[in-house]
Amino acid sequence: MAHPTQLGFQDAASPVMEELLHFHDHALMIVFMISTLVLYIIVAMVTTKLTNKYILDSQEIEIIWTVLPALILILIALPSLRILYLMDEINDPHLTIKAIGHQWYWSYEYTDYEELGFDSYMIPTQDLASGQFRLLDTDHRMVVPIESPIRMLISAEDVLHSWAVPSLGVKMDAVPGRLNQAAFIASRPGVFYGQCSEICGANHSFMPIVVEAVPLEHFEKWSSLMLEDA
Repeated sequence: MAHPTQLGFQDAASPVMEELLHFHDHALMIVFMISTLVLYIIVAMVTTKLTNKYILDSQEIEIIWTVLPALILILIALPSLRILYLMDEINDPHLTIKAIGHQWYWSYEYTDYEELGFDSYMIPTQDLASGQFRLLDTDHRMVVPIESPIRMLISAEDVLHSWAVPSLGVKMDAVPGRLNQAAFIASRPGVFYGQCSEICGANHSFMPIVVEAVPLEHFEKWSSLMLEDA
């Protein structure tokens, strides 16, 4: 999860998020090289006492400053398009979960089971146990098995919300009357935190998301207990 003074992204917990981190570093290096070149040219132009009488009319320079930006844009666009298609790819999901946004909490329905669903509310500050995070922990976590494709069906009951978990590389708007789809694979066990990312009213910052990724056998035990309690 994020921590104070953090400059980079959170550690990736899904293959898509790893790809996004690699693309971020790739694009950042291109921006760094462009910035360095422009800074060098500015310093050189300001400090030199020499002038080039051909600088205002040079076909070679015009070709370079037309072709070079086009090549740079291609270097950025191709990996970006690849990741966009990867994020939309949903092949044979092992589990489907429907997340519904309300003012101001989330409800989850495990559609592969008959009666497995619950509401997830933020734990008030005065009720937090030792080790729990203020404004981030919930009374019920969304539990998923690791290394399994998970399909999320995301909607809302009242106003616009947005279901976002940065470590998993998932962010999808929840729109009333519309069902949006997202997918992820949790590559390691852990607890991953997110928050509603669409301003949805007075308590917008008080509807966190907690995803707990566990091994498959632990998930089966958890789902059996939840069905017994239902």
